[in-house]
Amino acid sequence: MAKTVTKDMLICDILDVDINVAPILMQSGMGCIGCPSAQMESLEMACMVHGIDCDKVISDINEYLAVKDM
Repeated sequence: MAKTVTKDMLICDILDVDINVAPILMQSGMGCIGCPSAQMESLEMACMVHGIDCDKVISDINEYLAVKDM
């Protein structure tokens, strides 16, 4: 069963779900996903800081996870 990513999840927890989500985050504009403060930020906070549409990022990640688990 596919895991679902939500906006309140920490970046580090999202990467624990699947490290291959990193390129999706980076392509959306989060180039610093490895920095210590990013590890303690929720996806929603990180998107807000970078001016990124959080709903779009969540959709992209969950779409990837759903297809991967097929």
